[in-house]
Amino acid sequence: MTRTMSIVGGKWKPIILSVIGDRAIRFGKINQLIPAISNKVLANELKELEMYGLVKRKEYKELPPRVEYELTAAGLSLMPILHSLAIWGNSNIAKKIIRKGIL
Repeated sequence: MTRTMSIVGGKWKPIILSVIGDRAIRFGKINQLIPAISNKVLANELKELEMYGLVKRKEYKELPPRVEYELTAAGLSLMPILHSLAIWGNSNIAKKIIRKGIL
């Protein structure tokens, strides 16, 4: 568990992986879909996810330059787990917080 969480844990990595999903997506679109993340943090998190082999970066030789990110097979294998975590959060945590008047 410790090793896994050191790779995919933290505030942003699960969200970034979820946003990329099963498609190729540009940096700006990821940033648009996660407005609370800064460009610098997003770039660093994507580099780490690429280093761990969960995301691949594809550069196109165009003007202006275009870069897309997509999940590798290892990254895609995390999607059912992330989906299960989202379902768990929606059915357990969110309802309790709303009942307690926190949200």
